Amino acid sequence: MSGTLNKVMLIGHTGDEVKMHYFEGGNCIGRFPLATNDSYVNKSTNERVTSTEWHNIVVRNKAAEICEKYLNKGDKVYIEGRLKTRKWQDDQGKDRYSTEIQCTDFTFLTPKNENQPSGSAPQYIPQSSAPVVSAQASSSNTVVTQEEDDLPF
Repeated sequence: MSGTLNKVMLIGHTGDEVKMHYFEGGNCIGRFPLATNDSYVNKSTNERVTSTEWHNIVVRNKAAEICEKYLNKGDKVYIEGRLKTRKWQDDQGKDRYSTEIQCTDFTFLTPKNENQPSGSAPQYIPQSSAPVVSAQASSSNTVVTQEEDDLPF
């Protein structure tokens, strides 16, 4: 072990549909924004104050295709991954930075009868990690691994 850790765990609501980008060779990535909220009571005014933090989520290949198929704007989802900062140049040649969550695991938390077309939404677990237990576990959850060729539904 290198003595460092880069791990992010989020539960939030999607801010948009999954935007897919396909590459030569059959690989693809999906991107979508995820909103997390924090609230507290302002002691001087006794008002509840809520702030929203937006996160850029990136999923790859089969996981991206599953997200595109089942995630809709406003759905609640658990995301696990790592932070990755990309450097790029804008139109004026200035260096710009973008921090993203490279998703390694996810679990759909919106019940399938809410904002969900017919069929069950799968839980995605890569082979290299331990199973992630959904907060709303049910016997109808389907587990999908990266090695499977066909979707089980």
